[in-house]
Amino acid sequence: MEAERLIGVSRRALAQSRGTPSIMAEAWQAQALAQAIGDRLAASGPKELRGEARGLSEIGGRGSGAPDHPVVRTGVARAAQLSEVADPRATLTGLGALLGEVGMALVAVACDTDEESLYWQCIEAIDATDESLDRVHGMLRRLSEQDRERQHDLERGRGRDGPRGAVRGSAGSAAAGQP
Repeated sequence: MEAERLIGVSRRALAQSRGTPSIMAEAWQAQALAQAIGDRLAASGPKELRGEARGLSEIGGRGSGAPDHPVVRTGVARAAQLSEVADPRATLTGLGALLGEVGMALVAVACDTDEESLYWQCIEAIDATDESLDRVHGMLRRLSEQDRERQHDLERGRGRDGPRGAVRGSAGSAAAGQP
């Protein structure tokens, strides 16, 4: 499944989550998806994103939850369905939105629990989510910087050529019979 579509499925599943176990499962799913997207971008994404993508993958792996988590035990990660990242910018934007929503849901769970172990599990998941979100924002900034550089290069190239083609220097003007 294409990354943007998979992110949409994850956002809907998080929005429909009721109760702590399902919210925690969706937080795990989001981190697994961040790891898978990071892996994909590190392997075949834009070169300027590969280092940050490896970092996203590592953070996603750390934030995927405890080994005894029900989703981990069953091995049913939505991220396993990831087939491609067609548009890195749109994928990262969607992943950022998902991670933000996961972070808010985890804060709500942490604030609502009296169970100390669950509280600390939420805090660790919030930290991993925040780190993943920082990586996503860093990659989006890098893409924006590259776009600005390309635009600047295009504008500099047009300035040299002028609106009607190459601008002739004094030797070109004289050879063309112009003063």
